[in-house]
Amino acid sequence: MQKNPIIPFILIMAFGIGLIFFLSVDGVINKEEIAATEEAADGGGEEAAAGEFDPEAFAQGKCIGCHGSAYEGQGAFPALVGTALSEDEVKDVLANGKGAMPAGLVPEENIDAMAAWVKSLE
Repeated sequence: MQKNPIIPFILIMAFGIGLIFFLSVDGVINKEEIAATEEAADGGGEEAAAGEFDPEAFAQGKCIGCHGSAYEGQGAFPALVGTALSEDEVKDVLANGKGAMPAGLVPEENIDAMAAWVKSLE
């Protein structure tokens, strides 16, 4: 008597579908606990740090990719250190964008702090 070679594959597939179903149900039941765990891992999320904007930390996350790790500029992206723009011009660029700089990269409520920080890079 010969064994059917497809039976093990069908059993593995059925086990996988069952596992996905039960893990999905577990995720739906425990969604609040999972969300709390993820928020704690993110350091409290964006909302917890709303009043504590750190321009340097923001720049480390958003600006160094284009302007360089020391903000010295690279390629078509100008240096932030010793910029010739006034603080109002920096605010305008942060709000409206210019060239390859996208508009709205910095949240509107933090533009003043970010512009002051950019001007402090001398």
